[in-house]
Amino acid sequence: MAHLRSRRRLALAVPVVLSLTASLGFLPGAASAAPLTAPAATTADGPNLAYVVNTKADHQTIESVKKAITAAGGSVVIAYEQIGVIVVHSANPDFGKQIRAVRGVQSAGATRTSPLTPAGTTDEGAAQVLSAAEAAKVSSSATSGEEPLEADQWDLRAIGADKAADINPGSKNVTVAVIDVGVDDTHPDIAPNFSASQSANCVGGKADTTYGAWRPVDADHYHGTHVAGEIAAARNGVGVAGVAPGVKVAGITVAEPDSTQLFYPESVVCAFVFAADHGVEITNNSYYVDPWLYNCLDDPDQRAIVDAVNRAQLYAQKKGTLNVAAAGNSNDDLDSDAIVDDSSPDDSTAVPRTVDPHQCFDVPTQLPGVVTVSSTGVKGAKSYFSSYGDGVIDVAAPGGDKYQIPDTPSKNGRILSTLPNNQYGYLQGTSMATPHVAAVAALLKSKYPWATPAQLQALLKAQADNPGCPTDPYDGNGDGVVDATCAGGKRVNGFYGAGIVNALRAVK
Repeated sequence: MAHLRSRRRLALAVPVVLSLTASLGFLPGAASAAPLTAPAATTADGPNLAYVVNTKADHQTIESVKKAITAAGGSVVIAYEQIGVIVVHSANPDFGKQIRAVRGVQSAGATRTSPLTPAGTTDEGAAQVLSAAEAAKVSSSATSGEEPLEADQWDLRAIGADKAADINPGSKNVTVAVIDVGVDDTHPDIAPNFSASQSANCVGGKADTTYGAWRPVDADHYHGTHVAGEIAAARNGVGVAGVAPGVKVAGITVAEPDSTQLFYPESVVCAFVFAADHGVEITNNSYYVDPWLYNCLDDPDQRAIVDAVNRAQLYAQKKGTLNVAAAGNSNDDLDSDAIVDDSSPDDSTAVPRTVDPHQCFDVPTQLPGVVTVSSTGVKGAKSYFSSYGDGVIDVAAPGGDKYQIPDTPSKNGRILSTLPNNQYGYLQGTSMATPHVAAVAALLKSKYPWATPAQLQALLKAQADNPGCPTDPYDGNGDGVVDATCAGGKRVNGFYGAGIVNALRAVK
């Protein structure tokens, strides 16, 4: 589960936007003198890999490139003409090199380093399932008007979501799509608000809208169900409550169905396009795109991944969708000059490398216009695992922290929410912080239905509470070692961005 992310960060920072624009914007011209078709495919067979081939969003160009793909030994899975992204499979070991030489191709590269198999999140640690005895203990503490397990939901009270629900629980006209490992829509806390018509399975890059295709393949694929409950678990006298219990939630599955649960680029491209074309107002992205934690633009494969996913998420923004993503659980300073990435590629053998996060991007969180979210615990301090960065983090939200202990029946500093098979459990991570932000954005969209994604992001920041950088050295796990340094001021800083979101203020 390398990427289900209690997750990572927004590149609304001007340097990142300018870097992406400058680095990717010249690609069409660079291909203008290339040959019209690719040379014949090499006869030697290599591993069967998936690729993204990025072209002008022009039917004639795409049809020409499709012919070149076939000539180079590739097969087209699907072409997203609206953004100029073609998903391809090929066993030609020189496919990437050959297709990049074709006229009209702006970037192209493999989306994985290991072969396709027959058909990552960012939570920190495994789920702690709530037993029947523990649930009974928590339920005994519920007060009038509360959901049975709400006494353990310190996170709702931390951002005023319990009081906000009495004023405006959110509109059924607003949908948050959980792009994840799948959502169990049969859960009694999720079923009342689930939107099947806006749900799909995008694994492999092509949307499958067969009824139930969005569901997790087994109970170990629990991450998306937990996220969905945090957003929109109904106030129906059962279990827990979501931050926006009146909005709709959809599930778009992008994780591989095996135990790796990897989130490959072509699946994420499909998810953003599907969400945009099906009227989704907000997407929740508690993961990073595999197999690279950071995608460096000087590598042609990683460059193509950034290009393809960025086209898809920008397309969604232009269609009115706000994309919210997790900053990650590595406790990385995303505004530093160098970060050691020792986990990539995560689909084969990792090779440690040092990267500059201003040139090598965590996708989708560092893409332009995406809301990047850091995590806090019950004390309002940055979670010990949460990545951060001045000019990188947009807002913060409760994501849990086992070292920050709440005064609740369970004394559990993690986030309690729904799990598959009608269960409940605790998780922590920026994966858990992100749905709190997505839900507050949904409340804002309910109040201001004509707000654009950029306006929603501005509203999120305007209603946030910023505690400012800590006055004492930050020691997240209490071992006496300084774990991170907060840069910035009271209004905007590297730990919290513009501040911790506030659901009550959002609905007032």
